[in-house]
Amino acid sequence: MRADLVRFGLDIYIATWQYSHMGMNVHADRLSLAFAALADPTRRAMLARLASGEADVSELMKPFALSQPTISKHLNVLERAGLVIRGRDGQRRPRTFVANPLKDIADWMEPFRRFWEQKFAGLDDYLKQMQKKEKTRERTKRSR
Repeated sequence: MRADLVRFGLDIYIATWQYSHMGMNVHADRLSLAFAALADPTRRAMLARLASGEADVSELMKPFALSQPTISKHLNVLERAGLVIRGRDGQRRPRTFVANPLKDIADWMEPFRRFWEQKFAGLDDYLKQMQKKEKTRERTKRSR
C-alpha cells in the first residue's frame, strides 16, 4: 500500500512538473514562438479580443470556463512570443496586442502564398482550355 502511495505521489509530481513547465522553449526562434502561441484556439481568441483594445486577466477570463492561473499561463505564452505586452496601471496589469510577430509570420508565408497562386493560376488556365475544347466539340456536333 505504501509503495502505491509513493508511486502515486511521484506520478502527481511528474504531472505537476510537466504542466508547470508546459509552453515553449525559451531559446526558440521568434517565428516558432509565434506559431506555437497561435496553435491554441484559446490564445487565438484572446488575441482577437486584445486586437479591439487592452484588457486585464479578469476581462480576458470572462468568455472562457478556465481558471485565472490557466489564463495567466496562456498570457505568458503570448508574451514570450511577443504577441502581447503587459502594462501597469496602478494595481491593474492590462495586456496589449502587438502585431509585429504576425508580420513576421506573413513575411515567412509569402513565398508559399505566391507558390499556390501560381498553381491556382495554372489550374485556371487549364480549366479555360478545357472549356474552349468543350465549346469547340459542341459546335462541331451541331454542325454535323
